[in-house]
Amino acid sequence: MTRYALTLEFDGTPFMGLQRQLHGATVQKSIEDAILAITGEQVSMHAAGRTDAGVHALAMRAHLDIAKDMTPFRLMEALNAMLRPAPIAVIACEQVADDWHARFSCIGRSYRYRIIERRAPLTLEMNRAWHVRHQLDAEAMHRAAQALVGRHDFTTFRSVHCQSRDPVKTLDRLDVRREGNLLTIEAEARSFLHHQVRSMVGCLALVGLGRWQEGQIAVALAAKDRAALGLNAPPQGLYFVAARYPD
Repeated sequence: MTRYALTLEFDGTPFMGLQRQLHGATVQKSIEDAILAITGEQVSMHAAGRTDAGVHALAMRAHLDIAKDMTPFRLMEALNAMLRPAPIAVIACEQVADDWHARFSCIGRSYRYRIIERRAPLTLEMNRAWHVRHQLDAEAMHRAAQALVGRHDFTTFRSVHCQSRDPVKTLDRLDVRREGNLLTIEAEARSFLHHQVRSMVGCLALVGLGRWQEGQIAVALAAKDRAALGLNAPPQGLYFVAARYPD
């Protein structure tokens, strides 16, 4: 068996998420079905992270093991041909050691969230960003976000369906910046809880809209209670950006 590491780009709009589920199309099922068609082998793909329905990825890392002798380039080309027209692309493929694991070897993950402010509905950016019709105070959002950086109990910003055993995580970075009518939120950590990024962004948006004071972010965090959450941002603005591994 040879272990291959894949780097995946995908549009999450038509999928129920990355991880295989009992019902509906998923990125994992699409990859595994393509491998079956190419090699005749039933495989299990493991990814660096999970994504909800509608969430996108710029460079999701994953791995799988196959017995068929193929070069990484040939496997990448075959997968991309088989996956069409699904909005999934294998943008890199390499052979890795048998003990390399896309999830458990990962030491850092980064996400990006995009918000577009404008009165008119989105057309070209539909399902690619959160459409907000009112102006946001990006500087206030960035200041408020810094209360979340560091090691904290993120129960307030955690989905009730989260399977993580520990709500304590270390958030390395949470930055908000503006470019015209586009607000971008960048988040980095070793790992994240289910819905953590979307929940943090939703509450920061309340600050940006003036519905919350900046200090309410810290109050919500300290509550350690999902009932203290102000808003969960929609999935279409979220992108898995990168997974980091030891050199």
